Amino acid sequence: MRDYEAATAFLGEWGRFQRLVFFLLSASTIPNGFNGMSAVFLAGTPEHRCVVPSGANLSAEWLNASIPLELRGGQAVPSRCRRYRLAALTNLSALGLRPGSDVELESLEQEPCRDGWEYSRDVYRSTIVTEWNLVCDNDWKGPLSTSLFFVGVLLGSFISGQLSDKFGRKKVLFATLAMQTVFSFIQVFSTSWEMFSVLFLLVGMGQISNYVAAFVLGTEILGKSIRVLFCTLGVCIFYAFGYMLLPLFAYFIRDWRMLLLALTLPGLLFIPLWWVIPESPRWLISQGRFQEAEDIIRKAAKTNGITAPDVILHPSDLQDLDSQKQQTYTILDLVRTRNILTITIMSVIIWMIISVGYFGLSLDTPNLHGDVYVNCFLSAVIEVPAYIISWLLLRNLPRRYSMAAALFLGGCVLLFIQLVPSHIRALSILLVMLGKFGITSAFSIVYVYTAELYPTVVRNMGVGASSMASRLGSILSPYFVYLGAYDRFLPYILMGSLTVLSGILTLFLPESYGMPLPDTIDQMLLVKGLEYRPASRNKRDSKEEEENPEIFKSTAF
Repeated sequence: MRDYEAATAFLGEWGRFQRLVFFLLSASTIPNGFNGMSAVFLAGTPEHRCVVPSGANLSAEWLNASIPLELRGGQAVPSRCRRYRLAALTNLSALGLRPGSDVELESLEQEPCRDGWEYSRDVYRSTIVTEWNLVCDNDWKGPLSTSLFFVGVLLGSFISGQLSDKFGRKKVLFATLAMQTVFSFIQVFSTSWEMFSVLFLLVGMGQISNYVAAFVLGTEILGKSIRVLFCTLGVCIFYAFGYMLLPLFAYFIRDWRMLLLALTLPGLLFIPLWWVIPESPRWLISQGRFQEAEDIIRKAAKTNGITAPDVILHPSDLQDLDSQKQQTYTILDLVRTRNILTITIMSVIIWMIISVGYFGLSLDTPNLHGDVYVNCFLSAVIEVPAYIISWLLLRNLPRRYSMAAALFLGGCVLLFIQLVPSHIRALSILLVMLGKFGITSAFSIVYVYTAELYPTVVRNMGVGASSMASRLGSILSPYFVYLGAYDRFLPYILMGSLTVLSGILTLFLPESYGMPLPDTIDQMLLVKGLEYRPASRNKRDSKEEEENPEIFKSTAF
């Protein structure tokens, strides 16, 4: 069997067909930037305090003194969840006593906010927190909504990989785009926190599924040199563009329902792309659907203004691939041999840690000093140079050392934040953004790296499983941020330490730089130091090697 890239080399690398696929698939990730971090504004918690009913018979002095002070951030500020007992204040006010001079406020009994809360509108007009009073005893519900979104992302990563490998990249891409758009639209009309959270979970399922499907579809259609460009400056920068638009939308639309509606409607623009974006010829070939694959290749040649050869897939190719037609691959194939098992375990750990750092720093932007909209915008903008740097690294340097260097940079910078004096706030923000830069670069590289390590027959499943593991990290990330309530440096210490450890682990992965994409499990690159046992292979792959010895000789170490 000839190599797929050799069989389609006549198409060229950057014709009209490739440019069309490149930009349309990249653009399909813009809504992911909207939805991925929308919880920063949808679930934002404004300053709040207990409501004192307007009918309370209090003098102006007692009304102003009705909320006790508490120490927060080194300053005495009004309590968010307590007030002085209203009945006692009414009696003291009726007696003509004055707070502070006649009555020691510290001696008064306190009570919870029995009449609700009043919220500052300096930052948000309304959020789900103000809509359903997710504060004080219910403050756990806000972070839980964010975690449930990432639970949906986790489920989507697990399901979409297998569905995409079974039914095709294109069908899953558009089905999950529709799922994300429809459930996000219904979410606008949520009548309770429970309804909002369940729909948020379903939006999360669609969010990651279409991202992974678009990523793998572009990886398999585009040539080797454009593949890296697509995975970094294509998909990732368009995602960052969507992320940058989020704080801009949120700044001008401060009502959470209208903001969510504005972020949902752009999904309708992708409907016509169904008739433009093709299925992956690589996937069709792996399924034995050779004629459909050849039709797409010939259409691509016509689009590029190139005359296709009379025979694209040789009879010998069809015979070899036809033997695989009835083969089915499942998630268990990701652990079938010692080599793929080791790569899968290492990928799972690395993706999980990178995800904790990336989403933890992104969700932490409201807690940084300064304006929440500016901080969120900076967090999005810093991703652009991160993707550019990762693209340059992927083009010119080995994957393993590039990703390890990015992780070491991000991790070490986060560990240094605790050494910054508290009055130099700008330096702290700078270090946080530099840490986000390193971790984002690693996140961009790991997608390419993982896609190159897994073979075509389980590539989408492998990337999906790794992405699924990373979502465990994203589910935990809101709680890493929450640890800042106890010690503001603790989240950075934990994220920095884990990121450095993942950089060390990366050095043990095989190097894929300059190697052709493997099509079968036995063509995978080997983890150095592992004992390779051909006898442990599955019969179907052993048969492939017997029939096609040249392939395996060319890919063995």
